[in-house]
Amino acid sequence: MSTARATAPVLELAGIGKSFSGISVLEDVQLRLYPGEIHALMGQNGAGKSTLIKVLTGVLASSGGEMRLAGELIRPGSPLEAQQLGISTVYQEVNLCPNLSVAENIFAGRYPRCGIAQGFRIDWGTVNEHARALLARIGLDIDVTRLLASYPVAVQQMVAIARALGVSSKVLILDEPTSSLDDEEVHKLFDVLRRLRDEGLAIVFVTHFMNQVYAVSDRITVLRNGRWVGEWRAADLGPQALIAAMLGRELAAQSARPEVLPSFDDTATALLQTEGLAQATQLQPLDLRVRAGEIVGLAGLLGAGRTELARLLFGMETPDRGVIRIDGQVVSFASPADAIRHGLALCPEERKTDGIVAELSVRENIALALQARMGTAKFLSHAEQTALAERFVSALGIKTASIETPIGLLSGGNQQKAMIARWLATAPRLLILDEPTRGIDVAAKQEIMEQILKLAAAGMAVIFISSEMSEVVRVAHRIVVLRDRKKVGELPGGSTEDEVYEMIAAA
Repeated sequence: MSTARATAPVLELAGIGKSFSGISVLEDVQLRLYPGEIHALMGQNGAGKSTLIKVLTGVLASSGGEMRLAGELIRPGSPLEAQQLGISTVYQEVNLCPNLSVAENIFAGRYPRCGIAQGFRIDWGTVNEHARALLARIGLDIDVTRLLASYPVAVQQMVAIARALGVSSKVLILDEPTSSLDDEEVHKLFDVLRRLRDEGLAIVFVTHFMNQVYAVSDRITVLRNGRWVGEWRAADLGPQALIAAMLGRELAAQSARPEVLPSFDDTATALLQTEGLAQATQLQPLDLRVRAGEIVGLAGLLGAGRTELARLLFGMETPDRGVIRIDGQVVSFASPADAIRHGLALCPEERKTDGIVAELSVRENIALALQARMGTAKFLSHAEQTALAERFVSALGIKTASIETPIGLLSGGNQQKAMIARWLATAPRLLILDEPTRGIDVAAKQEIMEQILKLAAAGMAVIFISSEMSEVVRVAHRIVVLRDRKKVGELPGGSTEDEVYEMIAAA
């Protein structure tokens, strides 16, 4: 961790405010960012982090306050203006062009040119040479002439950082950069960030992963309900104190699994069972049993085959061998509709693209799956939809101004709870949750984990998928371990993270 301290911040925000239609979403927010530091910006979903970043990068105009860069007042009117000032942002979803080469992505919109006073044609030799130099700065040596799409997400993330550095950045903002990376890729990214910090770059780091905050950050600023709570050296603010600052209260003790795990009859017919289920390019032959009231955790690193299994079970992909049994009877799912009719439900990994319909209201989003199962012969009336939505908003504690609020305006945690409500409305027997806590804050994670435990206690079967191993071992009654798209073993509930990783490593 850097110990150097500049006498003046490179970036200073004071009294920043932002309102929409008279509703304040930021009020009196401040931020000090020094050269040569990694500064974590923390807060629950809805705390104002994304809005603050949009103000800082010129996407939104502030309603009050001032911003200073190297002591000079700034007010960027667009992301381009912010970049020209030296403020660059890398978002959670890599915002590059997969059909262009790595070098083209790094220099798109600002290609070096040659001929007729340097305006005639693109100087591809210089483009490629400078792209290699920028990537070398972050320790990456790849073929810059290859299509970006030919590289994994972790490499694409590094390319996005190289592009940001190519505009002479003074400030680099990283918004959830690790959400799609495995542990090894996260470590490599952090090595890059430390190298850039040591070169004097100021970095704003936004994440929901508590351990990552303390692994790489020098200082922490916390927002809550659109207001500034405080600024601390990371070494002076422990995890529990950080959570308390985010919530405005002490976090209740984590209610882990019951001390006595439920027992299951191994001789009884499983609710769902697979035998040699496989798909040539997605999953090797796999046996799986899930009993009523049981939470089965799927553990494995990225690419292990967890999501692929979920898609096969829900009829989104067609297996080329093996069988699926429901209550002992062989079934075949030609589509998700078939799976729904047999009592299965799936909350997908990509909430924003495969889950919510952002423009529709909370009411309409919750009613979607039940209406789809009913078909076109009968439609849920507005009154029925309202009663359904109000029941689940209350039961799951979904925070929304109204059930008529567009779901896209809700925080990530509340969107996720609404997705769970959508499927609970169909009264499923088996609920498949693929990364249900990704991109949501600590308090919302705890609430969702509580709901999962309650559903299982009421008799629902749950398949739980999470990249956070601590969540898997906390909630699962049994853990199925995957590696390289095959099952490598099972562990009982109560197993530790180390035991799961040991099984993955030994495979």
